[in-house]
Amino acid sequence: MAIRTSMHTVGGVFLEKLIDRDRGHRGPRIPCGGGHEAKFVDYRSKEMATVLATIQVHRAYYYCHSCKSGMAPKDFDLDIVSTSFSPGLRRLMARVGSKEAFDEGRRDLEELAGVFVTTKAVERVSECVGAEIEQVAQRERRAVQSGKIVPIKPVPWMYVEMDGTGVPMVPRETEGRQGKDETGRAKTRELKLGAVFTQTGVDEEGRPVRDPGSTTYVGAIEAAEEFGHRIFTETVRRGSRCANQIVVLGDGAAWIWNLAALHFPAAIEIVDLYHAREHLVELAKAVFEPGSTEEKQWSEERIKELDDGDVDAVVNAMECLRPRTDISSGQVRKDIGYFRTNAHRMRYRHFRTLGLFVGSGVIEAGCKTIAGSRLKQSGMQWTVRGANAIIALRCCAVSGRWEQYWERRAA
Repeated sequence: MAIRTSMHTVGGVFLEKLIDRDRGHRGPRIPCGGGHEAKFVDYRSKEMATVLATIQVHRAYYYCHSCKSGMAPKDFDLDIVSTSFSPGLRRLMARVGSKEAFDEGRRDLEELAGVFVTTKAVERVSECVGAEIEQVAQRERRAVQSGKIVPIKPVPWMYVEMDGTGVPMVPRETEGRQGKDETGRAKTRELKLGAVFTQTGVDEEGRPVRDPGSTTYVGAIEAAEEFGHRIFTETVRRGSRCANQIVVLGDGAAWIWNLAALHFPAAIEIVDLYHAREHLVELAKAVFEPGSTEEKQWSEERIKELDDGDVDAVVNAMECLRPRTDISSGQVRKDIGYFRTNAHRMRYRHFRTLGLFVGSGVIEAGCKTIAGSRLKQSGMQWTVRGANAIIALRCCAVSGRWEQYWERRAA
């Protein structure tokens, strides 16, 4: 550890001398960016924390009297405008901030990289980088609308999965919203998450195989309409306009199928088989004696019919039930409506014949990886702005676009 500290110190001295070779002097006057000219004043130093050590950066300082503001061209060259952290260090801070609690990230930077920063600095840099990644996503959305995005490559089958999960919020972010607990006050906001992946074939037994490394995620705490544009942009970027067929997978949430109808009208729609099975299991528990043979037998028979895609048989069996309470009677009516509405999305035997996925495990895993492991830890509460920044970071990293983002930024 002592040797590492010494090497970092030596590296910091070398880096400082290397950067000091060009102090950013661009002549007596330069354009200020506001239609005027800024005049050279003098050379000023700025402290910059790097992955090696904290160094002094000397740079030419210009001042515009019309705009009443100053600027240092070298700050733009080094990408340290309005910050005292180097791009390399910001990358490390954003990385740990996207994966774990900010204080844990600070400790890991100290232990693993010999970098000493504050917990608040990790939080601010992580949220700043996340906001910048979100700006990139917004530019891609505008490019899609203008027809300027070129797809990566054509694919035979493209899957679009969508789901929602609650993220704990600070009280002011849920004010006036209806909650599900006894208090009636909401404590969470819904993160809408989307996954896009491709399939080019099946295995020896005819089961679908997801293309390795093909899964990307997008998400935010936002209205369904906005999220629709977000997931549509991602599918276009991934090549949906060249895909032979698009498949939309989800649970029974109405907003998912509304977006599917709007943005993917020619897609095959499939309700997650395991979510539909859960409806049958829960209904059996509500109608029959919990743990009884009758309960188990009824649910097993309905699940077999469901797996065969015989939704009519499932609904007929529900209509023959004789619930013991008003609550169970209401649940029966609700589930009958659920299965009738989604009958065309539950042709599971047919979907399997086509070699398609019928489970939405990819998006459920994404909810755990992107939201559960980072945003829903004990005691955490978020603002929408802060949560969306971390969601952008997580989606970027999990989707394999982390390196691409930093390369584009450097360019």
